[in-house]
Amino acid sequence: MKKVVLGLATLAMVYACQNDQMDTNSNDFQEVQVDMTDFTLLVEDEGSLTGKSVQGADKCHSMNNLAFRLENNPGLSKKMYDIEYNTRKAIALKANGKGKPGGGSGGGGGTTPTIYTGAITIPVVINIIESSPGKVTDAQINSQIAILNEDFNNNNSRTSSIPSEFAVAVADIDITFTRGAVIRKTSSVSSWGTNDAMKFASQGGIDATDTANNLNIWVCEIGGGILGYAQFPGGASATDGVVIGTDFFGETNAGGIYGHGRTATHEVGHWLNLRHIWGDGRCNRDDFVADTPTSDAPNYNCPSYPTVNCRSTDMTMNYMDYVQDDCMYMFTNGQNDRMRALFVSGGPREGFVN
Repeated sequence: MKKVVLGLATLAMVYACQNDQMDTNSNDFQEVQVDMTDFTLLVEDEGSLTGKSVQGADKCHSMNNLAFRLENNPGLSKKMYDIEYNTRKAIALKANGKGKPGGGSGGGGGTTPTIYTGAITIPVVINIIESSPGKVTDAQINSQIAILNEDFNNNNSRTSSIPSEFAVAVADIDITFTRGAVIRKTSSVSSWGTNDAMKFASQGGIDATDTANNLNIWVCEIGGGILGYAQFPGGASATDGVVIGTDFFGETNAGGIYGHGRTATHEVGHWLNLRHIWGDGRCNRDDFVADTPTSDAPNYNCPSYPTVNCRSTDMTMNYMDYVQDDCMYMFTNGQNDRMRALFVSGGPREGFVN
């Protein structure tokens, strides 16, 4: 098992002191404290996932890509820590009724804004690297945009079958995705891997388009049975976005149980700062969301209900698990708050609303 461990305990102590010192000048400090003791960027390589899925697919390599980015960008850990601190403070302010939660600017009381509450529209630039012109069809593109809009607006028809235990947690994220530019390039590269080569024209790929105001999705042959991966907020703008394997983009027969567009939903969740629902660790590792149950590993295929781990029922139908596309159909209110904290003034995704 490969582990990348950063000095986050030290980092937490230093920055917590700095943030608390700044907060003493804020009207919110006495009412809102931010606990960062559980925050980690520990990345565990789960090894080969072949056999855990009936299709033998390695669903998501976002954490592996994060490990690669952390090793090559010494400042990334601090950026991600700061984003997490601001996310938690915004959520705490909302919970305590502080600030101004209005939908327009999302501005809040003191120096810390609250959760952005307005409707959000995200233009999507689709960068296609294909072996022959038109291999990725226009129908695939349109279906993928439609699926993202279903899932981020709580219009997935399967949500009606959610267990009553989780019904109260289901969220309408109120994010609309619009089809933007489609950029195509023909390439003989059969496996692009997960180190972002497809994102650079200098390496045979396609350069990103205005990542402050567009979600960039690269569609290509990743290789290794990998369905997709995403960059978390805080990373370099030149590589910001989501990568999806050609067979798993939109509605495709070639994708099998992963051919219904939910890989993009999962990866866009990461792009909006969601972790895997099991926290990428054992029972004591969390996804930093209060209304998702603790678990110790991903679920695959289409698990029966209830599936119990860590003394609680797994939310296997959450988009941030590893189940097949037809068996995932919800985000939670807590995940909604976490995503929306990114869009406030000064947040890493504010360009989409300002």
